[in-house]
Parts: sequence; C-alpha cells; structure tokens
Amino acid sequence: MSAVFVSLEGSEGAGKSSLMRVIRKWLEDRGDTVVSCREPGGTPTGEAIRDILLDCNRSGILPLTELLLIFASRAQLLEQIIKPALAGGNSVICDRFVDASFAYQGGGRQQPLEQIKQLQQLVVAETMPKLTILLDVPVAMGLLRAQKTGAPDRIESEQREFFERVRKAYLRRARQYPERIVVVDASARQSAVRKQVLSILEQRL
Repeated sequence: MSAVFVSLEGSEGAGKSSLMRVIRKWLEDRGDTVVSCREPGGTPTGEAIRDILLDCNRSGILPLTELLLIFASRAQLLEQIIKPALAGGNSVICDRFVDASFAYQGGGRQQPLEQIKQLQQLVVAETMPKLTILLDVPVAMGLLRAQKTGAPDRIESEQREFFERVRKAYLRRARQYPERIVVVDASARQSAVRKQVLSILEQRL
C-alpha cells in the first residue's frame, strides 16, 4: 500500500477525536505505518502558537493575525512532520488542515478568501490530502456536545452565528472539491458515523 494523507474536518462537537482513532486503526490494519497530527499544533512551535490562539485572555487577536498564526503553525507541521512522514512511506492523518482556514478564518472571521488562497500556495502548495472527511453536524447540536467536554477556548467561545458561517463554508468547500472531500452526517449515532467513515475509507483509499 502506498502512503496516504488523510485529513479530518468539522466544527465544534463533530466528534473528530474518536474518529481519528478509527481511521488510524483502519490504516494500520491494512499494514500502514501511521503518523497522527493536529492543527494548529503538532510541533513544539505549533503547540506554542496553539496556546496563543486558544487562550481566552487574548481577545484582542486580529482576524488577520489569527490567519497568519494558523499558517505559521501549518508551515512548521508540514516541514517537520507531514512531508518527512510521507517521504518515508508513512501515512498521515491530520485533525484539521487547510480546509479549516477557509471555514474558520474565511467563513467564521470573514477574511478575504484570496488571502487564504495566497497563503495556501505559499505554505501548502501541492501537499494536499488525498481524502478529507468532513463531519457535518447542526451547529446547535455541535455546541451542546462541545459544552460537555470542558470549558470553551477562545474560538469555542464565539457566537452561534460564527459557527453557522463556519459550517456553510465547510459545506461550500465540499461542493467545490467532491473528488477529495466527503461529507459525513455526524449527527447520527456514533456507531452509524463510524460505519459511514469505514465505508468511505474502503471506497476511496
């Protein structure tokens, strides 16, 4: 089996963490060596940036600053983790990738998409996932689930309208790139979501 790059996307409360483990096990069961990572974060520099971005005491971060910090973290992750792993024949699963910038900073923060595209070309270039699984859940349900996992961080503390824009932006990306992005109904029971994801893996990889 050749190494693959898979990303998992979704708004708050979509259930990405448990499905990261499902995807990892499926890849390992077929014989892959798997590297898991997350955004923002995944490297010492990236984790430091993550701490800044999610700190509720940093309410004055500008939308453009947030966007640039996200891509700074992504640059570190690509050069230190993702590219070396793929070059070494390992598969990679990433909890969020560039689609998250179009959803959160483009949709949620309403930053110009052209800026995000320019940063994508500069930082990401051709290193894109072969498959992106988008866990879609109604905003109200997702926020209710997220409340049960602990105190909200800076981004989780945004208003519902912010997350409605995020969801719409994610679904718009899925319509634009159907060859890569597959939408999963994450409002279903966990067992049903898991079954959907496993079916997608079988069909696409």
